Amino acid sequence: MINRKLTEQDKKEICSWKYDGKYAIYNLPPYEEMKKLEAGFMNPLNEKNYRAFFIDDILIGYINLAEKENGIFLGIGVHPDFCGKGYGKKILKDTCQIAEELYPDKLLYLEVRIWNKRAIKCYEQVGFTIDGNTFERTTEIGKGEFYRMVKI
Repeated sequence: MINRKLTEQDKKEICSWKYDGKYAIYNLPPYEEMKKLEAGFMNPLNEKNYRAFFIDDILIGYINLAEKENGIFLGIGVHPDFCGKGYGKKILKDTCQIAEELYPDKLLYLEVRIWNKRAIKCYEQVGFTIDGNTFERTTEIGKGEFYRMVKI
């Protein structure tokens, strides 16, 4: 698996991904709208935090590693066709190595909606554990109840 910074073509492709059922909450706005809003990886101040992951020439996912006061925040997106097939674990393992190289001795954490059992299982298999109680947060895609998970 190779990874590199996101290109404009990668961003367009990611914006076109469509998840089914309850996972549709993770569908992004169209590329032009994301660009206009400077949301997520379209924000020039944050785009350096994002990396795309490929198998052969196929974009299978991307990550966001953002330095915060309380550690390194990790966000991940996996192409809908590759969800539930082990690719998220591969991306996460590589990402943990990247985070260790870039931010040694800093806590790596993520936040996950409590209903997303598939993602929680994936994160646990890579060494993340739930840290504390659930909490409510309003994000760009709506209000939800989350777990904070930390890499041990």
